[in-house]
Amino acid sequence: MGRGIRQVKEDFECENCGLIVTGNGFTNHCPECLCSKHVDNTPGDRAMLEECGCLMEPIGITTTRGGTAIVHKCINCGVESTNRTSPDDDIEQVQRIAHKSSRRGSRNSVIM
Repeated sequence: MGRGIRQVKEDFECENCGLIVTGNGFTNHCPECLCSKHVDNTPGDRAMLEECGCLMEPIGITTTRGGTAIVHKCINCGVESTNRTSPDDDIEQVQRIAHKSSRRGSRNSVIM
């Protein structure tokens, strides 16, 4: 697992849509609405849970070395991060986010 990434297997309830999500150790966003929570500086460290811990909205789709990723932005502090998409993600929601961000002219958009 390089780069200081810690695998943390946690189940959670999405604060945006209420879906109960079963974690696999790398799950970091809701597969239905694609929202995340600002809890980490480095994946798995939970360093921001006390300091921020707010909802992170999906604002774009981009490509990384690992494939397709969701760009999230914290609604509280504005920090942006990318998280790989998962096979469990709602593909229609991923496409909506990609389309919406491309219409805004976002640098974080990929049309799928």
